Amino acid sequence: MAESFYKSLDIGKDVVATRTLLHEAIPLTGTIVSGTYGTDNIKNYAHGMFQSVYDYPYLSSSANHIFDITAGVSADSAIYSSVSNQQSKKLNIYNQMAQVLVGYDHTGSIQRFDEDGDVLAGGSKLDDVIFLNFARLLTKDEIKKGTFALTLGATQAYATPFTDRILIQDTSGSDGYLVNSPVGEYGILYATNAAGTRLNGNDQKCGLIFYQAGVCALTSSIFQSQLSSSAYMNSSNEDMEAVLTGSNIEAASDALRHRIYNLQFNNTVELNSSVYFCRVNHNEFNYSTNPTYLSGSKIRVKTQSSDLPVSYITTVGLYNDNNELLATAKLSEPLKKSSDTEFTIRVRLDY
Repeated sequence: MAESFYKSLDIGKDVVATRTLLHEAIPLTGTIVSGTYGTDNIKNYAHGMFQSVYDYPYLSSSANHIFDITAGVSADSAIYSSVSNQQSKKLNIYNQMAQVLVGYDHTGSIQRFDEDGDVLAGGSKLDDVIFLNFARLLTKDEIKKGTFALTLGATQAYATPFTDRILIQDTSGSDGYLVNSPVGEYGILYATNAAGTRLNGNDQKCGLIFYQAGVCALTSSIFQSQLSSSAYMNSSNEDMEAVLTGSNIEAASDALRHRIYNLQFNNTVELNSSVYFCRVNHNEFNYSTNPTYLSGSKIRVKTQSSDLPVSYITTVGLYNDNNELLATAKLSEPLKKSSDTEFTIRVRLDY
């Protein structure tokens, strides 16, 4: 290609950066989490610090990791001194999640999860927390704000947990999210009954959802009397407090899974693009350097010497400052170019 067939782009006028957000609905029914495959799709580990959930028996090559469940108890919790099973591990889980998701205060101490997100103002803290860590396969770049919905069984009986249900949503997530987290934006989770009516006539804050991190921090008190009739979390008719103090993390994870009726959200894929406006003026690119453009030193597309020169644009190449080809864009059909026509060809490069 001859040097005259290169044309420089004006970065200020001919190049623009855009961002497109693509969303996908992710429905996770309770049967997948707690019933369809028994425990074949539930993976426990020797370290006992979390439990993994798959959409298919996890030993299968076609199984996909959905999320992990774990539980943490703060040293400031009212029940911490009563924890007789995996106390140090539950404390380590809480501190690890808090330092990543909430961060440190001015003294270098790990901050606790705050019920309303206003950490500096004090207020109620979430000290006994169950965590759902969603796989990147599902959340992609982030959970879409305002779309998270978790339905839990609220019936007291362990054997029939779904007669009554509570609905947990980030109802103000789309416009009331918070940004004072080291991992990005997060929203407050509110609990209502399945019909969307406030529990006890009040907004019941019950946890936090971290959108970019893909983590749900759910207070264990969601299963206590202020949100439902104190639910039995295992076949021994123990409530969640008893499970957290006397059982291991695996048992607490099993207890939560047993009451998951439905879980859904929309994920987000952030598609960044550079759009190049390749402008072809009337006096440009009317000739071709293709060897077949000439026949016997004559231009093939001209039958009379007075005819206007004509070329056909089929491809746009993007080059760097050293004239090294970086990308090519093919047109769906050749564009006929002559001295009485002009074009602006829009090329989009996604990444």
